[in-house]
Amino acid sequence: MDKIVILLVEDEASLANFISEELRFEEYEVIYAADGEQALKLFEENHDDITLILLDWMLPKYDGITVARRIRRKSQVPIIMMTARDQLTDKVTGLDAGTDDYITKPFDIEELLARIRVVVRREEQLKQLQQQPLIYQYEDLILDLTKRVVERFGEVIQLTQKEFDLLSELIKRAEEVLTRDELLNAVWGYDYFGQTNVVDVYIRSLRNKMDYEPTQRLIQTVRGVGYVLRASDEKK
Repeated sequence: MDKIVILLVEDEASLANFISEELRFEEYEVIYAADGEQALKLFEENHDDITLILLDWMLPKYDGITVARRIRRKSQVPIIMMTARDQLTDKVTGLDAGTDDYITKPFDIEELLARIRVVVRREEQLKQLQQQPLIYQYEDLILDLTKRVVERFGEVIQLTQKEFDLLSELIKRAEEVLTRDELLNAVWGYDYFGQTNVVDVYIRSLRNKMDYEPTQRLIQTVRGVGYVLRASDEKK
């Protein structure tokens, strides 16, 4: 396995030192930035090597949201946001900025390490998939697994990594009802320790991006069960 390089962006020195020590103990390579400006500079210098980014929200110079948006203009490197802000609106803001996961402070280091393992595993699977061109289509929705491109209404839709992975699971099993647990396990992994409503948060984000036409919605809610990719009754 190639070396795993993590860009850690955290302005609280004691927390940064603690996380860095734990990551290095797990044999990850760490690049550290104490503010948003330095984070962007280090990413520019090392973007070919960086496997994922641990990004604090509240940072000097440029906040985490600004950093995430600027990185997303050039790269799809996975970003895990670390913040004490735990409102639903905060999570949606983070997702819209291009982050792939969200961990609320204070957190247990084992939870953070578990999320990192999931991301690393997904990146390895993605590299394997790049050797197997696959394109899925349902109604007017087209998803290209190799290029990681999604089109709907004839336009390319910009999705985060987790949004793309979630939509992939839905389109692969179109018209089959998937429970929240099934989606959670498929996209976040069996060792995910976060809040179980993360699926609902990402579904909401997906709907805002690709399902905004009331009569052409594809992501349907099955009350008490989960979600299904299916043409709405209104469209039929």
